[in-house]
Amino acid sequence: MRAATYTVPAAPGDAEAAECVVYFFGQGSGGTVEANIERWKGQILKADGKVADAQIQKRAIHGLPVTAIDSTGTYTGMGGPLAPGTPTKIQYRMMGAVIENAGGNLFVKFTGPVKTVTQNKAKFDQFLQSFQKN
Repeated sequence: MRAATYTVPAAPGDAEAAECVVYFFGQGSGGTVEANIERWKGQILKADGKVADAQIQKRAIHGLPVTAIDSTGTYTGMGGPLAPGTPTKIQYRMMGAVIENAGGNLFVKFTGPVKTVTQNKAKFDQFLQSFQKN
């Protein structure tokens, strides 16, 4: 379930804004870290239609395990039965993170035109740094 949605204004030259979404499903829900990272990875394709390369990084933020993904290419969106007919977006970047927490994992996904997401990478990293154990 979407807990929050943030719109990030388009960078000069980009035709549309980016979006940062925070999902929270509750304790034990939302799927495994690995399953979510793999699903997100499959949402960005290269020009030949194959899954684009993705940088996967594991780290800790304030004692919380975080698995992050960063990938660029053609964004296929959510797809599947929840979003049939979703148009693809060329030259998109996706940065995502699964923040593990005993009370339930948080899933943060930042998608948009490459230039807009790249210009806001530091702000996305700062946003991730704001999460703490409770």
